[in-house]
Amino acid sequence: MSGVLEGLKVVAVEHMVAIPAASVWMADWGAEVLKVEPLTGDMYRGTGRAGGAGRTTRLGNTEVNWGVQLINRNKKSLALDLKKNSGRDIFYKLIKGADVFMSNYQLDAIQKLGLDYDTLSRINSGLIYAFLSGYGTVGPDKDEPGFDNTASWARSGMQYLIGEPGSPPPAQRGGMGDRTAAPHVVAGVLAALLHREKTGKGQELEFSLYHSAVWTLAVDIESALVGTSPNKDDRTKAQNPIWNSYRTKGDRWLQLGMTQSDAYWPNVCRAIERPELENDLRFVDMSKRRENCQELIRLLDDIFASKNREEWERRLREQGCIYGRIQTPDEVIADPQALANDFFVDLNHPDGQMKVVASPVKFRQNPAAVRGPAPEIGQNTEEVLLQLGYSWEDIAVLKQQRVIL
Repeated sequence: MSGVLEGLKVVAVEHMVAIPAASVWMADWGAEVLKVEPLTGDMYRGTGRAGGAGRTTRLGNTEVNWGVQLINRNKKSLALDLKKNSGRDIFYKLIKGADVFMSNYQLDAIQKLGLDYDTLSRINSGLIYAFLSGYGTVGPDKDEPGFDNTASWARSGMQYLIGEPGSPPPAQRGGMGDRTAAPHVVAGVLAALLHREKTGKGQELEFSLYHSAVWTLAVDIESALVGTSPNKDDRTKAQNPIWNSYRTKGDRWLQLGMTQSDAYWPNVCRAIERPELENDLRFVDMSKRRENCQELIRLLDDIFASKNREEWERRLREQGCIYGRIQTPDEVIADPQALANDFFVDLNHPDGQMKVVASPVKFRQNPAAVRGPAPEIGQNTEEVLLQLGYSWEDIAVLKQQRVIL
């Protein structure tokens, strides 16, 4: 069964995470995604996790970079030196037949390599051109390199706001900001393709890690815009104590999530077997619970600490309360709900089989699929050049000149 984007040709001059995370969705959905990388390969192929642990797993006798597999499966790779005229000539021939160009190279590199919109749109007027930067293409920081932990996590206000008051700014998890920006890119590209379908015209799209993160934090940023600067949340002073986290016996945590405080307060009182609290004058309605929130939180802390998480889950579920267990990654990958909904799928690698996280959009009639592993550097170079009309003799010369791998 074909994917919904079958027949779409995407050329991605990409590295690290953000644009690869966008183009892999399109590859999962059936698009032909050609990853154009330098002869040394996408720098992500050689990076270890910033925290120190590597991104490899052993399949058979081979160490496989699982990070590369996660965001580059289903793609083809063309290893090409774009600094050389003959390399750019190859690239421009690719662009003639492409529907979409995507890149997260720095702006000055895009311009120096001749990959700017003006140049590529002259070659293909119907091209959808998607460019993601760290901070945007204008302004004092337009040429600054921006990884997601700096341009997204730190600059947007997320790092400042997350964590208890007085705690040091927490580190983000790997690629969070990149994978938040990636769906914004996909949405923009698909909208531009629809516009082209109606008008025949291409489109230049710009995205930035910074702006995507500000949108993700829009409630807090909007609060600041209207003059009410948000502060860090202090769980001991949560204005709605039944929208708060609690430690259970065994040092496990639950998150309560009941915004309609008055509607759910009786349910909570039944779940914790403290019916007398429902009409306690200190907690009888939302305003009273806000006024006496610290006292109520201390009381709930003691109650939740008396039983294990599984017991509280049972009681809360029976009473129709809204809650979520706070899980470890090991618990997530064994979660029956995640497994029932196919969050993780098999990737067949030449050296063995591994599980990868599936892209989170389900097409019932034309399902997304992980059809193959990430390509090796330049794995499809000869195939692509032959399709463009190059002969084997041409390819041999290009290899000798170190234009291709």
